[in-house]
Amino acid sequence: MTDFKPLRSVLYMPSSNERALEKAKTLPADAIIFDLEDAVAPDAKPAAREAAAAAVQSGEYGERHLIIRVNGIGTEWHADDIRAAAKAGPDVVLVPKVNSAEEVLELVDALAAAGAPAKTTLWAMVETPIGMLNALSIATASERLTGFVMGTNDLVKELYAEHVPGRQPVITGLGLALLAARAAGIVIIDGVYNDVKNVDGFLAEVEQGRQMGFDGKTLIHPGQVEGANAGFAPSEQAVEDARGLIQAWEDGKGAGVVTYNGKMVESLHVESAERTLAIHEAIQALQA
Repeated sequence: MTDFKPLRSVLYMPSSNERALEKAKTLPADAIIFDLEDAVAPDAKPAAREAAAAAVQSGEYGERHLIIRVNGIGTEWHADDIRAAAKAGPDVVLVPKVNSAEEVLELVDALAAAGAPAKTTLWAMVETPIGMLNALSIATASERLTGFVMGTNDLVKELYAEHVPGRQPVITGLGLALLAARAAGIVIIDGVYNDVKNVDGFLAEVEQGRQMGFDGKTLIHPGQVEGANAGFAPSEQAVEDARGLIQAWEDGKGAGVVTYNGKMVESLHVESAERTLAIHEAIQALQA
């Protein structure tokens, strides 16, 4: 269980902002996304690319999961971004608007051709209607693809011409992506919450994401890190129950039906309990 890395808080940082990159070294986020796409103006993209690569190679971000978000397939910056990211060797290269398994295979080939190390995996942003409908084929296209990030802002823009409160319009799409991620055994991170001053609204969406089954949440402001870390961490009761359930399973081997707190225990419950403990132990290791 000790090799499990929590991804409760995944914080976007604009790679064109030197001050932001410096601040990210001090924040308790589980992962940093060095962004080359939406947060960077066109004329700043070449310099941002160099800054992101330097940040990844600096060794100054501790145990955080380091991710470079490149510009999308078909943009004028994409190929150079891929080559620079591959050379830098982050934990993850994140690609926006992935719509098909064929695109995944193209990206995998491009990373290999650019010399990306084996440790550098691929994550796909699922943020279009066709991407969500193709979520399972995308998730299973390559072993190098190990995660989804939900792009809820872009999806909402495609569905509605004006703002719609809440997340009801995208719940179906989120559910499809969650099912695909769980079927493929990959990580899935919830989309951003835009109103950084609405703390209650943010925490409610964190709780909704946790209940739905996301592994963590993407963030756009340092002030959101603490709430995501707390929201996606197992509670003390959940950890206690996980330990008790596993012990009951071990004690009951060969005895037929096993119960814990009056409920029947099956192997799927044990797997869930083991995951809860893995997350808890990984968080404790980060805080040590």
